[in-house]
Amino acid sequence: MNGRILCLVVMLAFLAIPALAETGTVEVVGVKFPTEKVVAGKTLKLNGVSYLTKLGFIKVYAAGLYLEQPSHDPETVISSKQVKHMWHHYLTSKATAKKLHDGFIEQMEATNPKALVEANRKDIERYASWLDKDAAPGLTSEAIYVPGKGLTLIYHGQERGTIPGDTFAEMYFRGYVGEKADTTIREGLLGK
Repeated sequence: MNGRILCLVVMLAFLAIPALAETGTVEVVGVKFPTEKVVAGKTLKLNGVSYLTKLGFIKVYAAGLYLEQPSHDPETVISSKQVKHMWHHYLTSKATAKKLHDGFIEQMEATNPKALVEANRKDIERYASWLDKDAAPGLTSEAIYVPGKGLTLIYHGQERGTIPGDTFAEMYFRGYVGEKADTTIREGLLGK
Protein backbone atom coordinates (compact mmCIF):
# COMPACT_ATOMS: atom_id res chain seq x y z
CA MET A 1 0.00 0.00 0.00
CA ASN A 2 2.80 2.46 0.86
CA GLY A 3 4.41 1.78 -2.52
CA ARG A 4 1.19 2.76 -4.33
CA ILE A 5 0.89 6.00 -2.33
CA LEU A 6 4.51 6.91 -3.07
CA CYS A 7 3.95 6.21 -6.77
CA LEU A 8 0.83 8.42 -6.75
CA VAL A 9 2.69 11.26 -4.98
CA VAL A 10 5.52 11.10 -7.54
CA MET A 11 3.02 11.12 -10.43
CA LEU A 12 1.18 14.15 -8.98
CA ALA A 13 4.47 16.00 -8.48
CA PHE A 14 5.29 15.57 -12.18
CA LEU A 15 1.86 16.85 -13.15
CA ALA A 16 2.47 20.07 -11.18
CA ILE A 17 5.64 20.87 -13.16
CA PRO A 18 5.27 22.30 -16.70
CA ALA A 19 5.76 19.30 -18.94
CA LEU A 20 8.74 18.97 -21.27
CA ALA A 21 7.15 17.77 -24.47
CA GLU A 22 8.81 15.57 -27.06
CA THR A 23 8.85 18.60 -29.36
CA GLY A 24 11.40 20.36 -27.14
CA THR A 25 8.96 22.80 -25.60
CA VAL A 26 7.66 23.59 -22.15
CA GLU A 27 4.08 24.80 -21.82
CA VAL A 28 2.72 27.08 -19.13
CA VAL A 29 -0.80 28.63 -19.18
CA GLY A 30 -1.15 27.60 -22.83
CA VAL A 31 2.09 29.25 -24.00
CA LYS A 32 4.83 27.04 -25.43
CA PHE A 33 8.46 27.91 -24.80
CA PRO A 34 11.19 26.18 -26.82
CA THR A 35 13.78 24.52 -24.60
CA GLU A 36 16.58 26.19 -26.58
CA LYS A 37 16.99 29.47 -28.47
CA VAL A 38 19.86 30.97 -30.42
CA VAL A 39 20.36 34.57 -29.26
CA ALA A 40 23.30 36.81 -30.17
CA GLY A 41 25.04 33.81 -31.73
CA LYS A 42 24.81 31.71 -28.55
CA THR A 43 22.62 28.69 -27.87
CA LEU A 44 20.65 29.41 -24.71
CA LYS A 45 18.74 26.88 -22.63
CA LEU A 46 15.40 27.48 -20.98
CA ASN A 47 16.15 28.07 -17.30
CA GLY A 48 12.53 28.30 -16.17
CA VAL A 49 9.03 29.55 -16.95
CA SER A 50 6.34 31.29 -14.96
CA TYR A 51 3.38 33.61 -15.28
CA LEU A 52 2.09 36.75 -13.61
CA THR A 53 -1.47 37.21 -12.37
CA LYS A 54 -3.12 40.33 -11.01
CA LEU A 55 -6.12 40.45 -8.71
CA GLY A 56 -5.72 36.70 -8.30
CA PHE A 57 -7.28 35.77 -11.64
CA ILE A 58 -6.13 38.00 -14.52
CA LYS A 59 -3.23 36.28 -16.25
CA VAL A 60 -1.01 39.14 -17.46
CA TYR A 61 1.85 37.27 -19.14
CA ALA A 62 3.80 34.05 -19.33
CA ALA A 63 7.58 34.45 -19.13
CA GLY A 64 10.58 32.31 -19.97
CA LEU A 65 14.19 32.90 -18.93
CA TYR A 66 16.98 31.62 -21.18
CA LEU A 67 20.65 31.39 -20.19
CA GLU A 68 23.87 30.09 -21.72
CA GLN A 69 24.57 28.32 -18.43
CA PRO A 70 21.31 27.56 -16.60
CA SER A 71 21.31 28.10 -12.84
CA HIS A 72 18.92 27.81 -9.90
CA ASP A 73 20.99 30.38 -8.00
CA PRO A 74 19.48 33.88 -8.20
CA GLU A 75 22.79 35.70 -7.73
CA THR A 76 24.33 33.76 -10.62
CA VAL A 77 21.38 34.65 -12.84
CA ILE A 78 21.61 38.32 -11.82
CA SER A 79 25.35 38.94 -12.04
CA SER A 80 26.83 36.36 -14.42
CA LYS A 81 28.36 37.71 -17.62
CA GLN A 82 26.59 35.49 -20.12
CA VAL A 83 23.96 36.09 -22.79
CA LYS A 84 20.52 36.15 -21.13
CA HIS A 85 17.11 36.35 -22.72
CA MET A 86 13.79 37.07 -21.00
CA TRP A 87 10.76 36.42 -23.19
CA HIS A 88 7.25 37.65 -22.23
CA HIS A 89 4.09 36.49 -23.98
CA TYR A 90 1.13 38.68 -23.03
CA LEU A 91 -2.18 37.04 -22.15
CA THR A 92 -4.47 40.05 -21.60
CA SER A 93 -5.52 43.30 -23.20
CA LYS A 94 -5.86 44.92 -19.76
CA ALA A 95 -2.12 45.70 -19.61
CA THR A 96 -2.17 49.23 -21.00
CA ALA A 97 1.00 51.11 -21.89
CA LYS A 98 0.59 53.26 -18.77
CA LYS A 99 0.19 50.21 -16.51
CA LEU A 100 3.25 48.56 -18.08
CA HIS A 101 5.30 51.76 -17.77
CA ASP A 102 4.33 52.38 -14.15
CA GLY A 103 4.53 48.70 -13.23
CA PHE A 104 8.08 48.42 -14.54
CA ILE A 105 9.22 51.42 -12.51
CA GLU A 106 7.49 50.07 -9.38
CA GLN A 107 9.12 46.67 -9.91
CA MET A 108 12.60 48.21 -10.20
CA GLU A 109 12.01 50.34 -7.09
CA ALA A 110 10.65 47.44 -5.03
CA THR A 111 13.34 44.90 -5.91
CA ASN A 112 16.55 46.94 -5.99
CA PRO A 113 18.42 48.93 -3.31
CA LYS A 114 17.17 52.52 -3.09
CA ALA A 115 20.60 54.08 -3.75
CA LEU A 116 21.00 51.93 -6.88
CA VAL A 117 17.56 52.94 -8.12
CA GLU A 118 18.31 56.64 -7.63
CA ALA A 119 21.72 56.34 -9.31
CA ASN A 120 20.09 54.67 -12.33
CA ARG A 121 16.77 56.56 -12.39
CA LYS A 122 17.32 57.90 -15.96
CA ASP A 123 17.91 54.40 -17.36
CA ILE A 124 14.85 53.04 -15.54
CA GLU A 125 12.71 55.86 -16.95
CA ARG A 126 14.16 55.42 -20.44
CA TYR A 127 13.46 51.67 -20.49
CA ALA A 128 9.93 52.24 -19.13
CA SER A 129 9.29 54.84 -21.85
CA TRP A 130 9.84 52.15 -24.48
CA LEU A 131 6.79 50.27 -23.11
CA ASP A 132 4.58 52.74 -24.94
CA LYS A 133 1.99 50.43 -26.53
CA ASP A 134 -0.81 48.47 -24.92
CA ALA A 135 -0.29 44.74 -24.59
CA ALA A 136 -2.70 42.29 -26.17
CA PRO A 137 -2.97 38.50 -26.13
CA GLY A 138 -0.19 37.01 -28.24
CA LEU A 139 2.07 40.08 -28.29
CA THR A 140 5.58 39.65 -26.96
CA SER A 141 8.49 41.51 -25.47
CA GLU A 142 12.09 40.39 -25.20
CA ALA A 143 14.91 41.64 -23.02
CA ILE A 144 18.31 40.50 -24.25
CA TYR A 145 21.49 41.00 -22.26
CA VAL A 146 24.80 40.71 -24.12
CA PRO A 147 27.97 41.21 -22.03
CA GLY A 148 29.84 44.29 -23.15
CA LYS A 149 26.76 45.66 -24.93
CA GLY A 150 23.97 45.94 -22.37
CA LEU A 151 20.25 45.16 -22.17
CA THR A 152 18.17 45.52 -25.34
CA LEU A 153 14.36 45.66 -25.42
CA ILE A 154 12.39 44.26 -28.34
CA TYR A 155 8.74 45.22 -27.84
CA HIS A 156 5.88 44.36 -30.18
CA GLY A 157 8.51 42.94 -32.55
CA GLN A 158 10.49 46.20 -32.77
CA GLU A 159 13.89 46.88 -31.23
CA ARG A 160 13.32 49.86 -28.96
CA GLY A 161 16.83 50.48 -27.65
CA THR A 162 19.71 49.32 -25.48
CA ILE A 163 20.74 50.41 -21.99
CA PRO A 164 24.54 49.96 -22.09
CA GLY A 165 26.67 48.32 -19.42
CA ASP A 166 25.98 45.69 -16.77
CA THR A 167 24.38 47.59 -13.88
CA PHE A 168 20.94 48.14 -15.39
CA ALA A 169 20.82 44.54 -16.66
CA GLU A 170 21.57 43.28 -13.15
CA MET A 171 18.78 45.49 -11.79
CA TYR A 172 16.41 44.14 -14.45
CA PHE A 173 17.10 40.48 -13.64
CA ARG A 174 17.00 41.20 -9.89
CA GLY A 175 13.45 42.42 -10.53
CA TYR A 176 12.51 38.90 -11.62
CA VAL A 177 14.69 36.54 -9.57
CA GLY A 178 16.03 38.64 -6.67
CA GLU A 179 14.97 38.10 -3.07
CA LYS A 180 12.28 40.82 -3.28
CA ALA A 181 10.83 39.67 -6.62
CA ASP A 182 7.36 38.14 -6.90
CA THR A 183 7.74 34.66 -5.40
CA THR A 184 5.82 32.79 -8.12
CA ILE A 185 7.78 34.49 -10.90
CA ARG A 186 11.09 34.04 -9.07
CA GLU A 187 10.65 30.34 -8.34
CA GLY A 188 9.38 29.57 -11.84
CA LEU A 189 12.16 31.41 -13.68
CA LEU A 190 14.78 29.78 -11.44
CA GLY A 191 13.36 26.39 -12.41
CA LYS A 192 12.38 25.47 -8.85
